[in-house]
Amino acid sequence: MEATGTDEVEKIKSKFMSAWHNMKYSWVLKTKTYFSRNSPVFLLGKCYHFKTEDSGELSADGSNFDKISTEISGNVEEFRKDFISRIWLTYREEFPQIQGSALTTDCGWGCTLRTGQMLLAQGLMLHFLGRAWVWPEALAMDSCDSESWPSSTVRKLTASLEASLTADRDPRLLARRPARRDCDGTERRNELYHRKIISWFGDSPLAAFGLHQLIEHGKKSGKMAGDWYGPAVVAHILRKAVEEARDPELQGVTVYVAQDCTVYSSDVIDRQCSLVDSGRAGTKAVIVLVPVRLGGERTNTDYLEFVKGILSLEYCVGIIGGRPKQSYYFAGFQDDSLIYMDPHYCQSFVDVSIKDFPLESFHCPSPKKMSFKKMDPSCTIGFYCRTVQDFEKASEEITKMLKSSSKEKYPLFTFVKGHSRDYDFASSPLHEENDLFSEDEKKRLKRFSTEEFVLL
Repeated sequence: MEATGTDEVEKIKSKFMSAWHNMKYSWVLKTKTYFSRNSPVFLLGKCYHFKTEDSGELSADGSNFDKISTEISGNVEEFRKDFISRIWLTYREEFPQIQGSALTTDCGWGCTLRTGQMLLAQGLMLHFLGRAWVWPEALAMDSCDSESWPSSTVRKLTASLEASLTADRDPRLLARRPARRDCDGTERRNELYHRKIISWFGDSPLAAFGLHQLIEHGKKSGKMAGDWYGPAVVAHILRKAVEEARDPELQGVTVYVAQDCTVYSSDVIDRQCSLVDSGRAGTKAVIVLVPVRLGGERTNTDYLEFVKGILSLEYCVGIIGGRPKQSYYFAGFQDDSLIYMDPHYCQSFVDVSIKDFPLESFHCPSPKKMSFKKMDPSCTIGFYCRTVQDFEKASEEITKMLKSSSKEKYPLFTFVKGHSRDYDFASSPLHEENDLFSEDEKKRLKRFSTEEFVLL
């Protein structure tokens, strides 16, 4: 009876936290973000120009688009379509209970896991869909959608706490879903992969990269559901999740995590050239994750140009970072401001196992901006390489960028030829012990955990 009572208390507490965070962060979706017409906007390697004869600013949520010339409007529309097409993963509530706890929501503690999911999702989108792909229905998500979500939350909160915690999302969102269009074979194939990628991040115990699986992998490093996770810890959890994924479609992808700000090229290539589970030798694509610190207690502005350079690369899959106490997924920039997606809005559980599950809540209707100076120094940078040749080219390009942008004696991170074992590190990642995290990894993760910011 006592255990049951404790579970009920935990459920009530998690429901209250969901309601509180929705009220706390509802302004995020309502606040308009303004972009300068006079500076280029970069989004994961793509550059957009909004320049017109008149100086000023324009909103990226669609509210000012009718005031822009046809030529420029087209470019803004392309940016909006590209941004909305990225996969947005946020707090969820009322999903299946996490094993070993009474939690049915990650509200208040899972934001870095969510930003890590977004980074991995972008890597998988590059792998299966390519950087040029955009969601055909992206522009159907108009700005009034983003304003209806928080207002719905406020109405439910004022009606009653219980109603606010259990009510469904505003039905108008689903009612406005665009009608199905005729499409060719390529579009159908792309839409199948679009849905499949999202389903891998579903909030159910069987989803390969869902919250439940990530938490299970995190237990091997001493993390539990409800704990806070730093960007470096999440990088290692993502690597383990990809290694353990059993879907045949995922056997052609691997993840490498840099060791102590060093990328050992031979270790990466070994991962790429490892045997695919089908038994045939093949080359895997790799997502390289590099946990770094951009300064001491505060971000060093000398690293701004390097961060811009990374986000200007088409093979960049974003940055797991944020500001103190909040984790964001950084995907682009304009001038000295970073463009990001915010995971802090709590949405209802979506069962991705059903056919034609609704996609709207997995795509963010409007970008947000933040000054680089406000960025927490602890973050994880990610980039994707389809082939060994792509990795070698990327390592050369990023090395030049590191040297040219660094005013310090040592660069932010380095690429080194050879294996980590050649430098007296742990054995190759391809020959780890049965335990999901080696003792060396656990020590590094423990150190990262004490250095990183606490997340809400």
